[in-house]
Amino acid sequence: MSKKFSGMQPDSRLDAREKKRKINKFYNIAITLVVVLIVVVGLSIFLSNNSDSDTATTEKTTKETNTASTDNKEKEKAEKAAEEEKAAEEEALKEESTEEEADESTTEDDSEAKVTEIEETDDENVEKAYKSDDWEPVGTEQSGEHVTSFDKGSADWKEMTTALSSSTGIAEGDMTIWRLGNGGAPNKATGTVSAKNDDKTYRVQLEWVDGSGWRAAKVEELKQNDQR
Repeated sequence: MSKKFSGMQPDSRLDAREKKRKINKFYNIAITLVVVLIVVVGLSIFLSNNSDSDTATTEKTTKETNTASTDNKEKEKAEKAAEEEKAAEEEALKEESTEEEADESTTEDDSEAKVTEIEETDDENVEKAYKSDDWEPVGTEQSGEHVTSFDKGSADWKEMTTALSSSTGIAEGDMTIWRLGNGGAPNKATGTVSAKNDDKTYRVQLEWVDGSGWRAAKVEELKQNDQR
C-alpha cells in the first residue's frame, strides 16, 4: 500500500505546479490590463484637460478680440458723430454769418433807397437834412378826434418819442430830448434830440397821420455850435 501512494506523488506535484503557473499567468495578465487601463485613463484625462485649456484660451482670445472690435466701432461712431456735429455747427455759423451780412446789406440798401439828402437849406444852423416818403407812421393806440398833447407821459409824447428814435436811429433809452413842442400847426411837432455822450444833435419835423400815428417828415443834423 505504501508503494502505490508513493508512486502517485509526482503527478500531484506536477498538477500543483501547473495550477500555480496558470494562476501566476492570470495575475500577470490582470496586472498588465490594469496598468494599461490606468495609462489609458491618465492619457484621456490629460488630453481632456489640455483640450479644455485650449478651448478656454481660444474663447478668451475670441472674447477679447470681439470686445476690442466693439470698442473700436464705438470709438469710430463717437468720432464720426463728433465730426458731423462740428460740421453742422460750422455750417450753421456760416449760414448765420451769411444771413447777417445779407441783413446788413438789405438794411443799407433800404436806408439808401428810403432816405434822400436835402442839399439846399436856408437854415444856417443846419449841417445837412434828410427826408423820405417811405418813413412810416409808428402806430397809435389813440382813437377819435386827435388833439396833440405835449405833456410828458401822454400817449402823444410816448408815440412822438418813438418816431424820433425811429427816424434818427437813437435808442429811446440812450436819447436826450432837448425840446419837443409845436411844429407850427395843430398836427405837427418839432423835436430836438441827441444821443448821450454824442455831440451830434438832430432836429426832427413830425406830422400826425390820422389812425396811424406820428411819422418823421424831415430830419436835420444841426451844426455843433447850434444852441438847440
